[in-house]
Amino acid sequence: MALLLCLLKSFDLLFPLPAAAFQGAAAPGTLVVLAADGTPLRTWASTDGALRHPIQPEAVSPLYLEALRHYEDRWFDWHPGINPVAMLRALGQWAWHGRVVSGGSTLTMQVARILDMNDPARGPAPRTVGTKLRQMARALQLEWHLSKRDILTLYLNHAPMGGQVQGIEMASRAYLGKTAVSLSHAEAALLVALPQSPSRLRPDRAPGLAQAARDKVLTRMTTLGVWPAATVADARLERVFAPPLKARWLAPLAAERLRQAAKGKGPVVHSTLDAALQLRLEQVLLDRLIQLPPAVSVATLVVENDSLAVRGYAGSADFSDNQRSAHVDMVRGVRSPGSTLKPFLYAMALDEGLIHSESLLVDAPQSFGGYAPGNFQASFSGPVSVSEALQRSLNVPAVDLLERIGPARFAAHLRNAALKLRLPPGATPNLSLILGGGSTTLEELVGAYTALARAGVAGQPRLTPDAPAVDTRLMSAGAAFIVREILENGGRPGAPFKETGTRVAWKTGTSFGFRDAWAIGVTDRYTLGVWVGRPDGTPNPGFFGANTAAPLVKDLLAALDASASSTAPRALPASVRAQDICWPLGLAASATPPEHCRMRRLAWTLDGTAPPTMPDRLQPTGLLDTAWVQRPAGNTVNHRGKAAGGGTRPAVRLRPGCAAAAATDTAGAAQTAFGSGATKTGVAQAITYARWPTLLQPWIEPAQRSEVERLPWGPPCRGGTPARTLRISGLEPGSVLRAVPGTTGITVQLQALGTIEAVNWLLDGRLVGTTQPDAAQLRLLLQGPGQHALTAMDAAGQYQQVVFSVR
Repeated sequence: MALLLCLLKSFDLLFPLPAAAFQGAAAPGTLVVLAADGTPLRTWASTDGALRHPIQPEAVSPLYLEALRHYEDRWFDWHPGINPVAMLRALGQWAWHGRVVSGGSTLTMQVARILDMNDPARGPAPRTVGTKLRQMARALQLEWHLSKRDILTLYLNHAPMGGQVQGIEMASRAYLGKTAVSLSHAEAALLVALPQSPSRLRPDRAPGLAQAARDKVLTRMTTLGVWPAATVADARLERVFAPPLKARWLAPLAAERLRQAAKGKGPVVHSTLDAALQLRLEQVLLDRLIQLPPAVSVATLVVENDSLAVRGYAGSADFSDNQRSAHVDMVRGVRSPGSTLKPFLYAMALDEGLIHSESLLVDAPQSFGGYAPGNFQASFSGPVSVSEALQRSLNVPAVDLLERIGPARFAAHLRNAALKLRLPPGATPNLSLILGGGSTTLEELVGAYTALARAGVAGQPRLTPDAPAVDTRLMSAGAAFIVREILENGGRPGAPFKETGTRVAWKTGTSFGFRDAWAIGVTDRYTLGVWVGRPDGTPNPGFFGANTAAPLVKDLLAALDASASSTAPRALPASVRAQDICWPLGLAASATPPEHCRMRRLAWTLDGTAPPTMPDRLQPTGLLDTAWVQRPAGNTVNHRGKAAGGGTRPAVRLRPGCAAAAATDTAGAAQTAFGSGATKTGVAQAITYARWPTLLQPWIEPAQRSEVERLPWGPPCRGGTPARTLRISGLEPGSVLRAVPGTTGITVQLQALGTIEAVNWLLDGRLVGTTQPDAAQLRLLLQGPGQHALTAMDAAGQYQQVVFSVR
C-alpha cells in the first residue's frame, strides 16, 4: 500500500494535473453575456476553441443529474476515481466477446479523458490499454486534489456535446433552446447519451441516432426502477429534433461592448437587457430594413425610465450584413442630433421665466449676426406659440430663443446632464447648436429624454445591473410636464388625448444634408430612440426623421408590452397651472387691460407667473406703443382711438414727426399745428395700444390689430422727420443663393419693414414690384447666375440696397 501511495505521489509530481482541472466551470477565454433573465446573448469560445456556458450543479435539472449518475456511474459518490468492480466486469466482457462491450469508466475517468483531449500539449489519445491506464491514474489524481462536487462541475462544463459545444448548459441552449435547469425526462436522457459519441449523435445532424441513444438511457432508467415506466413511455413519445447548430445571438453589439468592459472580471457577464423585448426589437428592424437603401444602417435603444436599465439595444439592424457596416455600433456613434435638442432649450427657457407654453414667438425671416436659418419646410408661419413652434419643430423661433439664453450656457447645461455636444477642434458653441451644429450619441440623447418621464431628472442608461445610477436634474418637474404635454398632445390644457393607442411624446430630427434621421419617443415606462443613416456619414436625400425614424418608433412601441403607457390624465406638478393669457403682450389675461388683449389663449404656466412676450428685436422699446390720433374739430376720440360725436370725418393717425408738434392741454386734448402757418385743424390725443412685434406685421390680419392701428394715416407735415428705418427682410447682404437640384430658378420672399409708405422694389435698377406698408410680401423669381443688387425704396425717400449672388 505504501508503495502504491509512493508511486501515485511520484506520478502526481511528474505529471501534474492540467490547469483546466482547477478552473471549475470556467476555462481561459470563456465568456458568456446574459440577458436579465439569464438568456445568453452571445458566447465567446475559450482558448481551446470550445463554446461553453459556465454552470454549477445547482443550476442543472435534478432529472439530468439523476440520469447521469445511474447511466454513467452509480457509485460516483463512493469510489476513489476508479470502480474495481466495473473494471473487472469490462475486462471479463472483453475477454469473452473479444471486443469492448462496456468501458467500465467512471465519471472521474471521463473527466480525466476530457482534460487530456482539451490539453493542447497532448490532444486526443488512441483507445489503447496504455491510454486507459493513464486515465485511471489521472482519475485517482483528480480524486486526490478535488472534491466530488468539483469533479462533477468539470464534467457538466466540459463534456463534449458535438462540434464546438461543450457542457450541459451550452448544449441545452444550442439544441433545445432552454436552460439546463428546466429539462424534461426525455431531454435529460438525450443530453446524457450525447457525450458517448458527440459527433455521431448530434441531434441537429442525426436525429434518428440521437433518439435511439436517448431511448437506451430511458430503458436503463426503467430497468433500474429509477423512473416510472409510464413516465418513460411518455418520454419516448417526444421526437428528437434540433435546428441547425449556428450562432444565434441577441444584441451582439451590446454583448461585444460588455465583453470589452468585463475583461478579467469573470466568465459570465450579466446585462439589463430583456431577451423577449430584444428579440421583438430585432425582428422589427429586420422587417423595416428591406425598405432602406443597401448601405443604410439603423440603431435603437430602449431604456426603462424608473430603473434606467437598458432593455433593448441594437447598434445595427442586421449584424450579418457587412454592406451596412453592421459591426459599427451606432448607439455610441457620434452624430449630429438635428432638431432633437429643442425640447431641452424650451424647458430651460421655461425654468428661467422667459416663456410659458403659449408665449408669442416670431417665425419670420431673421438674421442673427449674419446667421439666417430657415425652416425645414422652407416657409414661415409668422406668429406662433411655444407649443406650436416645438411641436412643428420650427427653426427660427428656436434660434431666436437660443440667442437670448446663450449657446455656451445651453451647451454647458446639457453637458452637466451627460449630454455632451462635440464640436470641431477650436470651435465654440454657436447658434447652430439647436439645429444640429454639434454632435452627440443616441445613448446620451435617450438618457437626457428620460427626464421628461422622470420629473425633470435625466439619467445615464445602465447596461449592467451593478452599474451605478447616475442622475442629474436637467429641468424642473413643471418644465418636464409642460414640454412632455406639448410633444404628446400639442400642449393645450384640457385638450383630449389625440391617439387611441400608446400615449407617447414624440420628437424627430434630421441633420444637415440628410445624413442622420432621428426619432425619440417617451412613454410612462420606456424612453426609446432610433437613428437611421449611413455610418460613414454619406447623405441620404429624402430620408428625414419624420418619414424614416418615426415609423420605426411606432412599430417598436407596438412591439412592447401593453403596459408601456396609458392614456389617463397625468397628475399636475404643484408648480404648473392652466392660465388665460393675451397676445400680443403675453401676460395673464387678468393682468391685461381688455383693449390690449387682441387674442386670448389658454397656457400652461410655471409658479403662477406669465412672462411677457420677449422684446421686439427691431423695436426693443416694448410692445406698448403710443400713437397720436387727430380728430376733426367737434369730434372726440375715445380710449380706443374711435371718433365719436356729431362729426362725420374719420380720425387719423399722425405720421411720424408730425406728432412732435402736438401740445397736450390739461384735458388731454391738443391743438396741433401743421406747417409754418400753424393752422388749427383739430385736436390730437396720445393713445396707448398693444402692437405686434414688427417682424410679424405681414401676418397680422386687420381684425387682430388695435383700433388705433386700423386708423388711416393723416397727410404728411412739413418739417417732420421719419421715425422709422426701412429694412429688407428675407435677404441678407452678401448672400449666395443656389437653386435646389433639378430646378431652374430660385424664389425668395421679401418684406420691407420699418416704413408706413408703399415700397417700390428694383432689381439691378429695374422695377420688379410694389408692396403696401407693413403688409404684403414680394415673391421674386431669380434665374441665371450672377451678382445682383436689390433696392427697396418708399415714398418718404427711405431705401436699402442688398447685394447678393446667384450660383
